[in-house]
Parts: sequence; C-alpha cells; structure tokens
Amino acid sequence: GVGAAAGGATGAAIGSVVGPLGTALGAVIGAVAGGLAGKATAEAIDPTVEDAYWRDRYVSEPYYRDGHTYDDYAPAYGLGIGSLVADKYRDRSFDDIEGSLAEEWDMYRGNSRLNWTEASPAARAAWARAQRDRGAV
Repeated sequence: GVGAAAGGATGAAIGSVVGPLGTALGAVIGAVAGGLAGKATAEAIDPTVEDAYWRDRYVSEPYYRDGHTYDDYAPAYGLGIGSLVADKYRDRSFDDIEGSLAEEWDMYRGNSRLNWTEASPAARAAWARAQRDRGAV
C-alpha cells in the first residue's frame, strides 16, 4: 500500500532522469520489486540502454500505430520490463501476468494515450527482450 506508493514515487523520480521509459520503469520497480532478488535484477536493468533501444525501434514494431509517440509506448515498455523484477510476477510467463498488468496499466501509464489493448504488445515485447537478454529471472 503506502510503501508501494512511496517506492513507486521515488523510483519514478529517479527514473525521470532517463526519460519516459525510465520514469515508468522506475515507478514499477520502486512499487513492486521486493527482496534482494528483485533488487539485484532491477540493478541489472539499465534504463538508459532500454530507453535508447525502444526509442530507436518503436516505430518499426508491428503494434505501432501512426500518430502515437514514444511517450505513448514508453510506460508499456517500463511495465513489461518492471514485471520481470516484481516478486509477485517472478517465474511466471507474460500470459500468466497479463491480466494483472492490465489492471495496473492506469496506475503506470502516465500521459500515454494507449489503452491496455494497444499497450499490451509493447509491454510483451519489452518483457521478452529483457527476459532474453538477462536470462530467466
């Protein structure tokens, strides 16, 4: 509750230095990551690298829709990556956690104009990339 909100606010503030993905990722990690395993995994994720990767690539992704900006997709990327470090989602497939992420979308979306149906493929893509690049968590 209160701890998660405070952690989310702190994480978002720290991540803001990186940009929209950093803000989203920081908020997710701050709010839902717990324990030393979550902390270690969170530290292995470099928001600067992830931000650069998705910023350069988002318009080439099959889910991209004309008129949307990187700022629309960045919170979905942050939520997808952040779910890998959340204790409550650890060792679960994206399909298993997608319903929970859909419920959390409004909390983490910020100014994104995407609804969950539009954001979900971006979250899944970021989740899969982080899963692949860092190994199963």
